[in-house]
Amino acid sequence: MKQLFDDVSFKCSKLVTKNYSTSFSLAVYMLSPSIRDAIYSVYGFVRFADEIVDSFHGFDKENLITEFEDEYYKAIERGISLNPILNSFQQTVKQYNISDDLIQAFLKSMKLDLIKSDYHSKAEYDDYIYGSADVVGLMCLKVFVAGDTERYNLLKDEAMRLGSAFQKVNFLRDLKDDNLVLNRNYFPGVDLNSFDEKAKIAIINEIEEDFKVAYQGIVKLPIEAKFGVYTAFVYYKKLLKKLENTPYHEIGNARIRVSNYTKAGLLAQSFVTYKLKLV
Repeated sequence: MKQLFDDVSFKCSKLVTKNYSTSFSLAVYMLSPSIRDAIYSVYGFVRFADEIVDSFHGFDKENLITEFEDEYYKAIERGISLNPILNSFQQTVKQYNISDDLIQAFLKSMKLDLIKSDYHSKAEYDDYIYGSADVVGLMCLKVFVAGDTERYNLLKDEAMRLGSAFQKVNFLRDLKDDNLVLNRNYFPGVDLNSFDEKAKIAIINEIEEDFKVAYQGIVKLPIEAKFGVYTAFVYYKKLLKKLENTPYHEIGNARIRVSNYTKAGLLAQSFVTYKLKLV
């Protein structure tokens, strides 16, 4: 039965989420059960594309990402794919009216990682972040508002700023791997060979502004989504604070993490704040 295959497909997306990101998986679990599968499917799609360009060294990455894109559009046309990640994602795209321009912008940024290693202007930087992170936030927002265009337009600016904040935190956290392993520098005007405290603080201040705007959107989210998104917000704020308290030279030499014990504490804190209707 097709329904059984669809169920297995969504379970595969959930498995991808749980194995690749414990923090995001935890945040998704805090969403209403009615929308969890859709968010898992979004994560599975963007994670596989990201893995192609970031991790599949020694393979033809350009051909793989092209095939992945082609298979996605075949899935959209046919209403099915034997790739369970694409099969679940195409259903979410149709159910929640996720526009193709968001998917194209995302794939454009993924392909840039194959050919571009430095971002010299703010315009280039902003364009990459829009495609790699902002549109992912917008895909999730489509799910959160059940495809309602009016509510989507009301919250889209804040959703994009939250996506930007998360991505910039990731850039700062992954400074070592991006620079030494992937030979990338996303921050315009920042020489990673002479990265210092001043540069670090400037990046952190920029992220704090994104978080400030994003929070205004979180408080207006539907009840099905608010706690889960707030949980992710609190986690990333904690990670940013840890980066702020880490000397700049250590950020370039090690990947900064938030411990599982701390994550559990943050979850409890978020739950109390949410239950007291403080968000």
